[in-house]
Amino acid sequence: MEWLTPSPEEWVAIRLSIRVSLVAMAGSLVPGVAVALLLVRGRFPGRSLLNGLVHLPLVLPPVVTGYVLLLLFGRRGPLGAFLAEHFGLVFSFRWTGAALACAVMGFPLLVRAVRLSIEAVDRRLEEAAGTLGASPLFVFATVTLPLILPGVVAGMILTFAKAMGEFGATITFVSAIPGETQTLPAAIYAFTQVPGGDTGALRLTLVSVAISMAALLGSEVLAARVGRRAHAT
Repeated sequence: MEWLTPSPEEWVAIRLSIRVSLVAMAGSLVPGVAVALLLVRGRFPGRSLLNGLVHLPLVLPPVVTGYVLLLLFGRRGPLGAFLAEHFGLVFSFRWTGAALACAVMGFPLLVRAVRLSIEAVDRRLEEAAGTLGASPLFVFATVTLPLILPGVVAGMILTFAKAMGEFGATITFVSAIPGETQTLPAAIYAFTQVPGGDTGALRLTLVSVAISMAALLGSEVLAARVGRRAHAT
């Protein structure tokens, strides 16, 4: 069973994928909750447009999303040039760019999960806290947030799992540089392009499936626990 043991180079791709996925998940969390809250509770012109933009990565080919990111955040792109010049933050052909691409692709899943949880909240509970003099921010932190935590947890894990499997947008935006931007899907693809690479591709596929399944199962367990605590309080 030695063929199941990843090589040092493969461990680099595995660690990079986990790192990119965690950063993508963490970076999406606050904006995702804010956008979900805005879509559910907000009443403003352009709400439907915002909803469409948020969910656009789900229907666009991932390569298109990656190319748009390259145009915007590449070294000569308007956002990429500004961030590089003023903050020293470079995305194109860096692991940070892979995290950005994964965050964009997983963002609709996070927003959707949180949005469904917010829609299920009984507004009377929030209104009751408001009548007692609590500020909107305090009401959200003490009433709304605990009630939507299962959805937040589920959305975070879905974003992580999506990031682990993201390929098209990532390889278009940051390529597949070994040790820098070659995540698990890119490494699997590289194995399929060389003679005798089937064993390596299968090995990394099994690793990818195991990590994604663990994330999804963990999502169910965490969401259930958080839900029980929320109802208990």
